[in-house]
Amino acid sequence: MSEQKIGFVASTSAPAQEAMSLLKEFYGDSPLDEATVIVALGGDGFMIETLHQFIDRKLPIYGMNRGSVGFLMNGYEDSDLPERLEAAQAATLHPLLMRAECRDGSFVEGLAINEVSLIRESRYAVTIRISVDTRVRLDELICDGVMVATPAGSTAYNLSAQGPILPLGSRLLALTPICAFRPRRWRGALIPETTSVVLDVLDADKRPVTATADYTEARDVVRVSVSQERQQTLRLLFDPEHDLEERILAEQFQP
Repeated sequence: MSEQKIGFVASTSAPAQEAMSLLKEFYGDSPLDEATVIVALGGDGFMIETLHQFIDRKLPIYGMNRGSVGFLMNGYEDSDLPERLEAAQAATLHPLLMRAECRDGSFVEGLAINEVSLIRESRYAVTIRISVDTRVRLDELICDGVMVATPAGSTAYNLSAQGPILPLGSRLLALTPICAFRPRRWRGALIPETTSVVLDVLDADKRPVTATADYTEARDVVRVSVSQERQQTLRLLFDPEHDLEERILAEQFQP
């Protein structure tokens, strides 16, 4: 990565802002519209924001953890940044495309780097029919919700819902129920990343549902389709000794 033009972005937290000021003093700061690489300072939530912000620029993004979890971030050091960027390994991600049809006939589209989730809006459990590549696989899931998660997002909300952790190169998506009531023993499914999933909300009038693709929300949905958006490519940079594949593997052995 020769002739790096580093652009810095940071979350609003004090540690992130302080780190950005220090790094700009050490390495300068290219305008974001001229940068060839973005250094993001914050936590995983801020990294997702940054990926969305620069998704059309297709710039490599190198994160340093100035937040809490930092699963998608490298460790923070203020020294040797150009050398770290030069040695970094790229992980290529493709987001999910959500297309949600709402009860009023409108449509909402959004991209998800972590997951597309459907969640109940009221005190009632919701009923959802699940189709995979046009074939109905589950006639009725009674639950609080359901999600489709990417490998990069499998350690986020998906993991909290007892979903599986997916290695980045697995070429799979996790289809994970949220507090499933019936079928009681269904714990979800692993599906190929090329799969198209359709989630039909049954009895949407009485049991309303909200669909969310990262930061895009659609309320009162009746049908949601989810598929991988291959036209969009995201590149995250990781230090060789602690790349994303290693993090995903290590996370599966946490107590």
